[in-house]
Amino acid sequence: MSHPRHQLLEAARQGDGAAIAELLTVCQPDLKRFARRTCSNAEDAEDAVQMALWSLYRKVGALRCVATFATWMFRIVERECFRLLRIKKYHDALDELSESDMPMANMVPTDLRLDLVRAMERLSPPYREVLILRDVHELTAPEVAAQLGLSLEAVKSRLHRARAQVREQLLNSGYWLKDGAPELAGVAERDGGNHVL
Repeated sequence: MSHPRHQLLEAARQGDGAAIAELLTVCQPDLKRFARRTCSNAEDAEDAVQMALWSLYRKVGALRCVATFATWMFRIVERECFRLLRIKKYHDALDELSESDMPMANMVPTDLRLDLVRAMERLSPPYREVLILRDVHELTAPEVAAQLGLSLEAVKSRLHRARAQVREQLLNSGYWLKDGAPELAGVAERDGGNHVL
């Protein structure tokens, strides 16, 4: 990294908004070249670069060592390219299945969906963010940790708490009673709300 870029990065780490904006502009061409070689198509390459730039914008202040900056940025692009490729392969495999080969999905009752959405909305943002990335977007725990700049242990802890809070909200919502399963509510009360859904 050249000396001027080193100074730019240091200023960005200190929270200088102009330096962060300039750093985003300076980094973009190198990241785009790398992404074009790493990703399976141009659209994924653009998405990966945007993810890296967004991570840079959000987390540049947490970067401990200026010397690792380039490696950090390229790893974000590489991980995003591979994540997008996995998603594409999964969807392509589903597209190749005939309708008769596809397993029948259980219909989720509308009441449960609404209760679930309400329960997730009540979570504090740190818990909601981890839960959505892990359980909705189906990222792995290490991918969630990398994306949010957290340790793996922090992700696991937040995910456990988020799931427990959602579970408690669902049990308290009375959904199980509406479903004609009062025995589940009784079990949940006896177990102190620790019933596993």
